[in-house]
Amino acid sequence: MVKGYRVAVIGGGWSGLAAAVEAVSAGHQVALFEMARELGGRARRAASGDAGLSLDNGQHILIGAYTECLRLMRLVGAEPERLLDRRPLTLQFPEGRGLALPPGPAVPAFLRGVMAATHWPLRSRWALLAQAGRWALAGFRCDDSLTVAQLTAALPGDVRQDLIDPLCVAALNTPADRASAKVLLRVLRDALFAGPGASDLLLPRDDLSALWPQPAARWLTARGARLVLGHRVQALARKDASWQVDDEPFDAVVLAASAGEAARLVQALAPAWASRAAAFEYEPIVTVVARSAGSRLPQPMLALRSDGDTAPAQFVFDLGQLRGQDQAGGVMAFVVSAASGWAERGTAALTQAVLAQAQAQLAGQLKGELVVVRTLNEKRATFACIPGLWRPPRHLATGLCAAGDYVEGPYPATLEGAMRAGAQAARQAASSLPAP
Repeated sequence: MVKGYRVAVIGGGWSGLAAAVEAVSAGHQVALFEMARELGGRARRAASGDAGLSLDNGQHILIGAYTECLRLMRLVGAEPERLLDRRPLTLQFPEGRGLALPPGPAVPAFLRGVMAATHWPLRSRWALLAQAGRWALAGFRCDDSLTVAQLTAALPGDVRQDLIDPLCVAALNTPADRASAKVLLRVLRDALFAGPGASDLLLPRDDLSALWPQPAARWLTARGARLVLGHRVQALARKDASWQVDDEPFDAVVLAASAGEAARLVQALAPAWASRAAAFEYEPIVTVVARSAGSRLPQPMLALRSDGDTAPAQFVFDLGQLRGQDQAGGVMAFVVSAASGWAERGTAALTQAVLAQAQAQLAGQLKGELVVVRTLNEKRATFACIPGLWRPPRHLATGLCAAGDYVEGPYPATLEGAMRAGAQAARQAASSLPAP
């Protein structure tokens, strides 16, 4: 890549920071503009709870297949081995049902894990292995119009309830009856069958800002990048041979703002692109943080039985166990993904339903009453990952590329998708220019 361009990055979430780090690594002069006062976008520290435990605006996990996340974290001095609790994939419910993979090469680990799930009848285990084999033979591809529910309709109900449904809502933040089967198959391919350690869970031991935004900001500042916080870019235009960002000239621009903000900025430049970017349907994620003094879960993350009537949460994280900051233990984050229906009932009703669900499903683990610390609602957590979804392309014009978890790509709205898009946009925006 030719060095020495002036590069503007608009947006300081995980994707924008990845673009800025990639551009600085290539020798460019970078200015990053972020409308919020804090970096990190939809994956950052949001508040402090009691006992000094920092809370995020949503619970995120990484997996071993997130190679770009891990590469960029190491590049800026964030140490994944210290910041992430790594363990083989375990997706189990409080009563022990679910899948737990042993360490080792991907395919044998999956076979051993499925066969060890003796709470499923043998016919269910064989059906899952046979279906996984058929997906593998098809290259983990399917018709773009299929939902996850349609793709897996032939699987036994216990496998769908214990494995497919929680995996789907965790990865795509979209219920199985609406979620894209094509995207889920790509996630399964990379997570379960990509190689040793690809399916490992990487659970944050610290808040999300400490994981990437803060180390990236320190690294960028130390190398001369300019970080402008609390500034909403008002205009993006082409003038002569440069791009004007609020009348400041740049050779290249990476548009890493939210889809709505990006659409606003390029409405006159690329109306068709802007129209598509503005048309996404979104799903919220609500996190209810509560304390039960002295309680400790058998694992840092458990799946929960959820439904649309009385049980909203699909997962619970033991933050005291993961963070090691809460000496008394018992601080837990209950996650309600694809939460649009529940959010309509109001925060108070949702919170009370989560508490009742927790008392019923975690009766054996809770030592005392659950007391709410805070309820956090990320209203536009991810786009709804539905079949046939058209996602806008990365390239808009010479020297102008979009980045974000919503741009065209194989992944759903994940941290890995965001960081890959950012790094790729930075490379593509600069490589499309003539030598400076």
